[in-house]
Amino acid sequence: MSSPVTFVRNQWYVAAYGREVTTEVLGRTVCGEAIALFRTASGTVAALADRCVHRRFPLSAAPSHVVGDTVVCGYHGFTYDGTGTCVAVPGQSRVPRTARVASYPVVEQDSFVWVFVGDPALADATRIPRAPWLADEGWTTVSGMEPLAARWGLLVDNLLDLSHETYLHGGYIGTPEVAETPITTEVDEEARIVRVSRHMADAACPPFYANSTGMTGRITRWQDIEYFPPCLYTLHSRVAPVGVLPPAEGPDDGAFHVEVVYAITPSTETSTYDFWAVARDFAQDDEEVSRFLHDSNRTVVLQDVTALDLLETVVAAEPAGTQELSINIDTGALAARRMIAAMTASTTTATTAAADAATGAATQAATSAAVR
Repeated sequence: MSSPVTFVRNQWYVAAYGREVTTEVLGRTVCGEAIALFRTASGTVAALADRCVHRRFPLSAAPSHVVGDTVVCGYHGFTYDGTGTCVAVPGQSRVPRTARVASYPVVEQDSFVWVFVGDPALADATRIPRAPWLADEGWTTVSGMEPLAARWGLLVDNLLDLSHETYLHGGYIGTPEVAETPITTEVDEEARIVRVSRHMADAACPPFYANSTGMTGRITRWQDIEYFPPCLYTLHSRVAPVGVLPPAEGPDDGAFHVEVVYAITPSTETSTYDFWAVARDFAQDDEEVSRFLHDSNRTVVLQDVTALDLLETVVAAEPAGTQELSINIDTGALAARRMIAAMTASTTTATTAAADAATGAATQAATSAAVR
């Protein structure tokens, strides 16, 4: 079998779009942890462990429901506030002191609901990567989410090597020039960003852009990726008729700009939430363009889902130590893998140290008690 899948903890992950979280409880599993999301009467989002402390009934399962700023377990009526504290139990006025469920730090930003999986004391909201176009009035966005029956690392590999557009997404977003054009890769270890760029000076215009912009003929096409491990991927896409974009970095007012965003959220070891969004700065009030981009991008995403779900079955059945071949187009994905491995190791070391400290403190306390 292949090596086990690992999660990067002490990180922020997208659990939902803001529009998905209402006064109907939503259940999501992030890094193997079942989470119940709901919006309180005051409008804030709460994220609790999706298991009632009493008999483990999921708080996201009917007939569990929200009442005001609390969620009521649909099995026996245990009622929790947004911090996970139980405020009412059936048949008695006294609420047991230990009646509470874990809560997760939550931030609603750029149309996403982010939850922090790990030690809440490390939940620094300033470390959440930004995707401002998704909530900016100067952009129009279409978005969705597709679940994968595949490990999250396969989606990272997929997104950081766009040469597959030529073959897997031909007729939608891919053209021969994508695979033919070399890439440049830059790794910012301090900021934890992997950048991959592909600039095509003279390329065919794929239907995705031809039908949304009205361009015909050959185009200049820039793809500039920024990946913020482990959770967010952005593709800064610029397209224009040949001769409009400058040959080097500079003003590009004559281009059409598209920001493609993927939030990559591990669910279990072999399943992933693929949150996708496409923001544009043209034809902003054209609903037909919005429908076209939504349906086209969803088709592209579903092509990836089909391929990655199949790849998961292949990878999962491989003997341990099976080798794979990498070439120049893989430099971005390989850099991302190295960065993720370092983050995983760092998290594991910190978790082990914390556990050892807690064990040591407990042992010392027990010893002191015995001496007394």
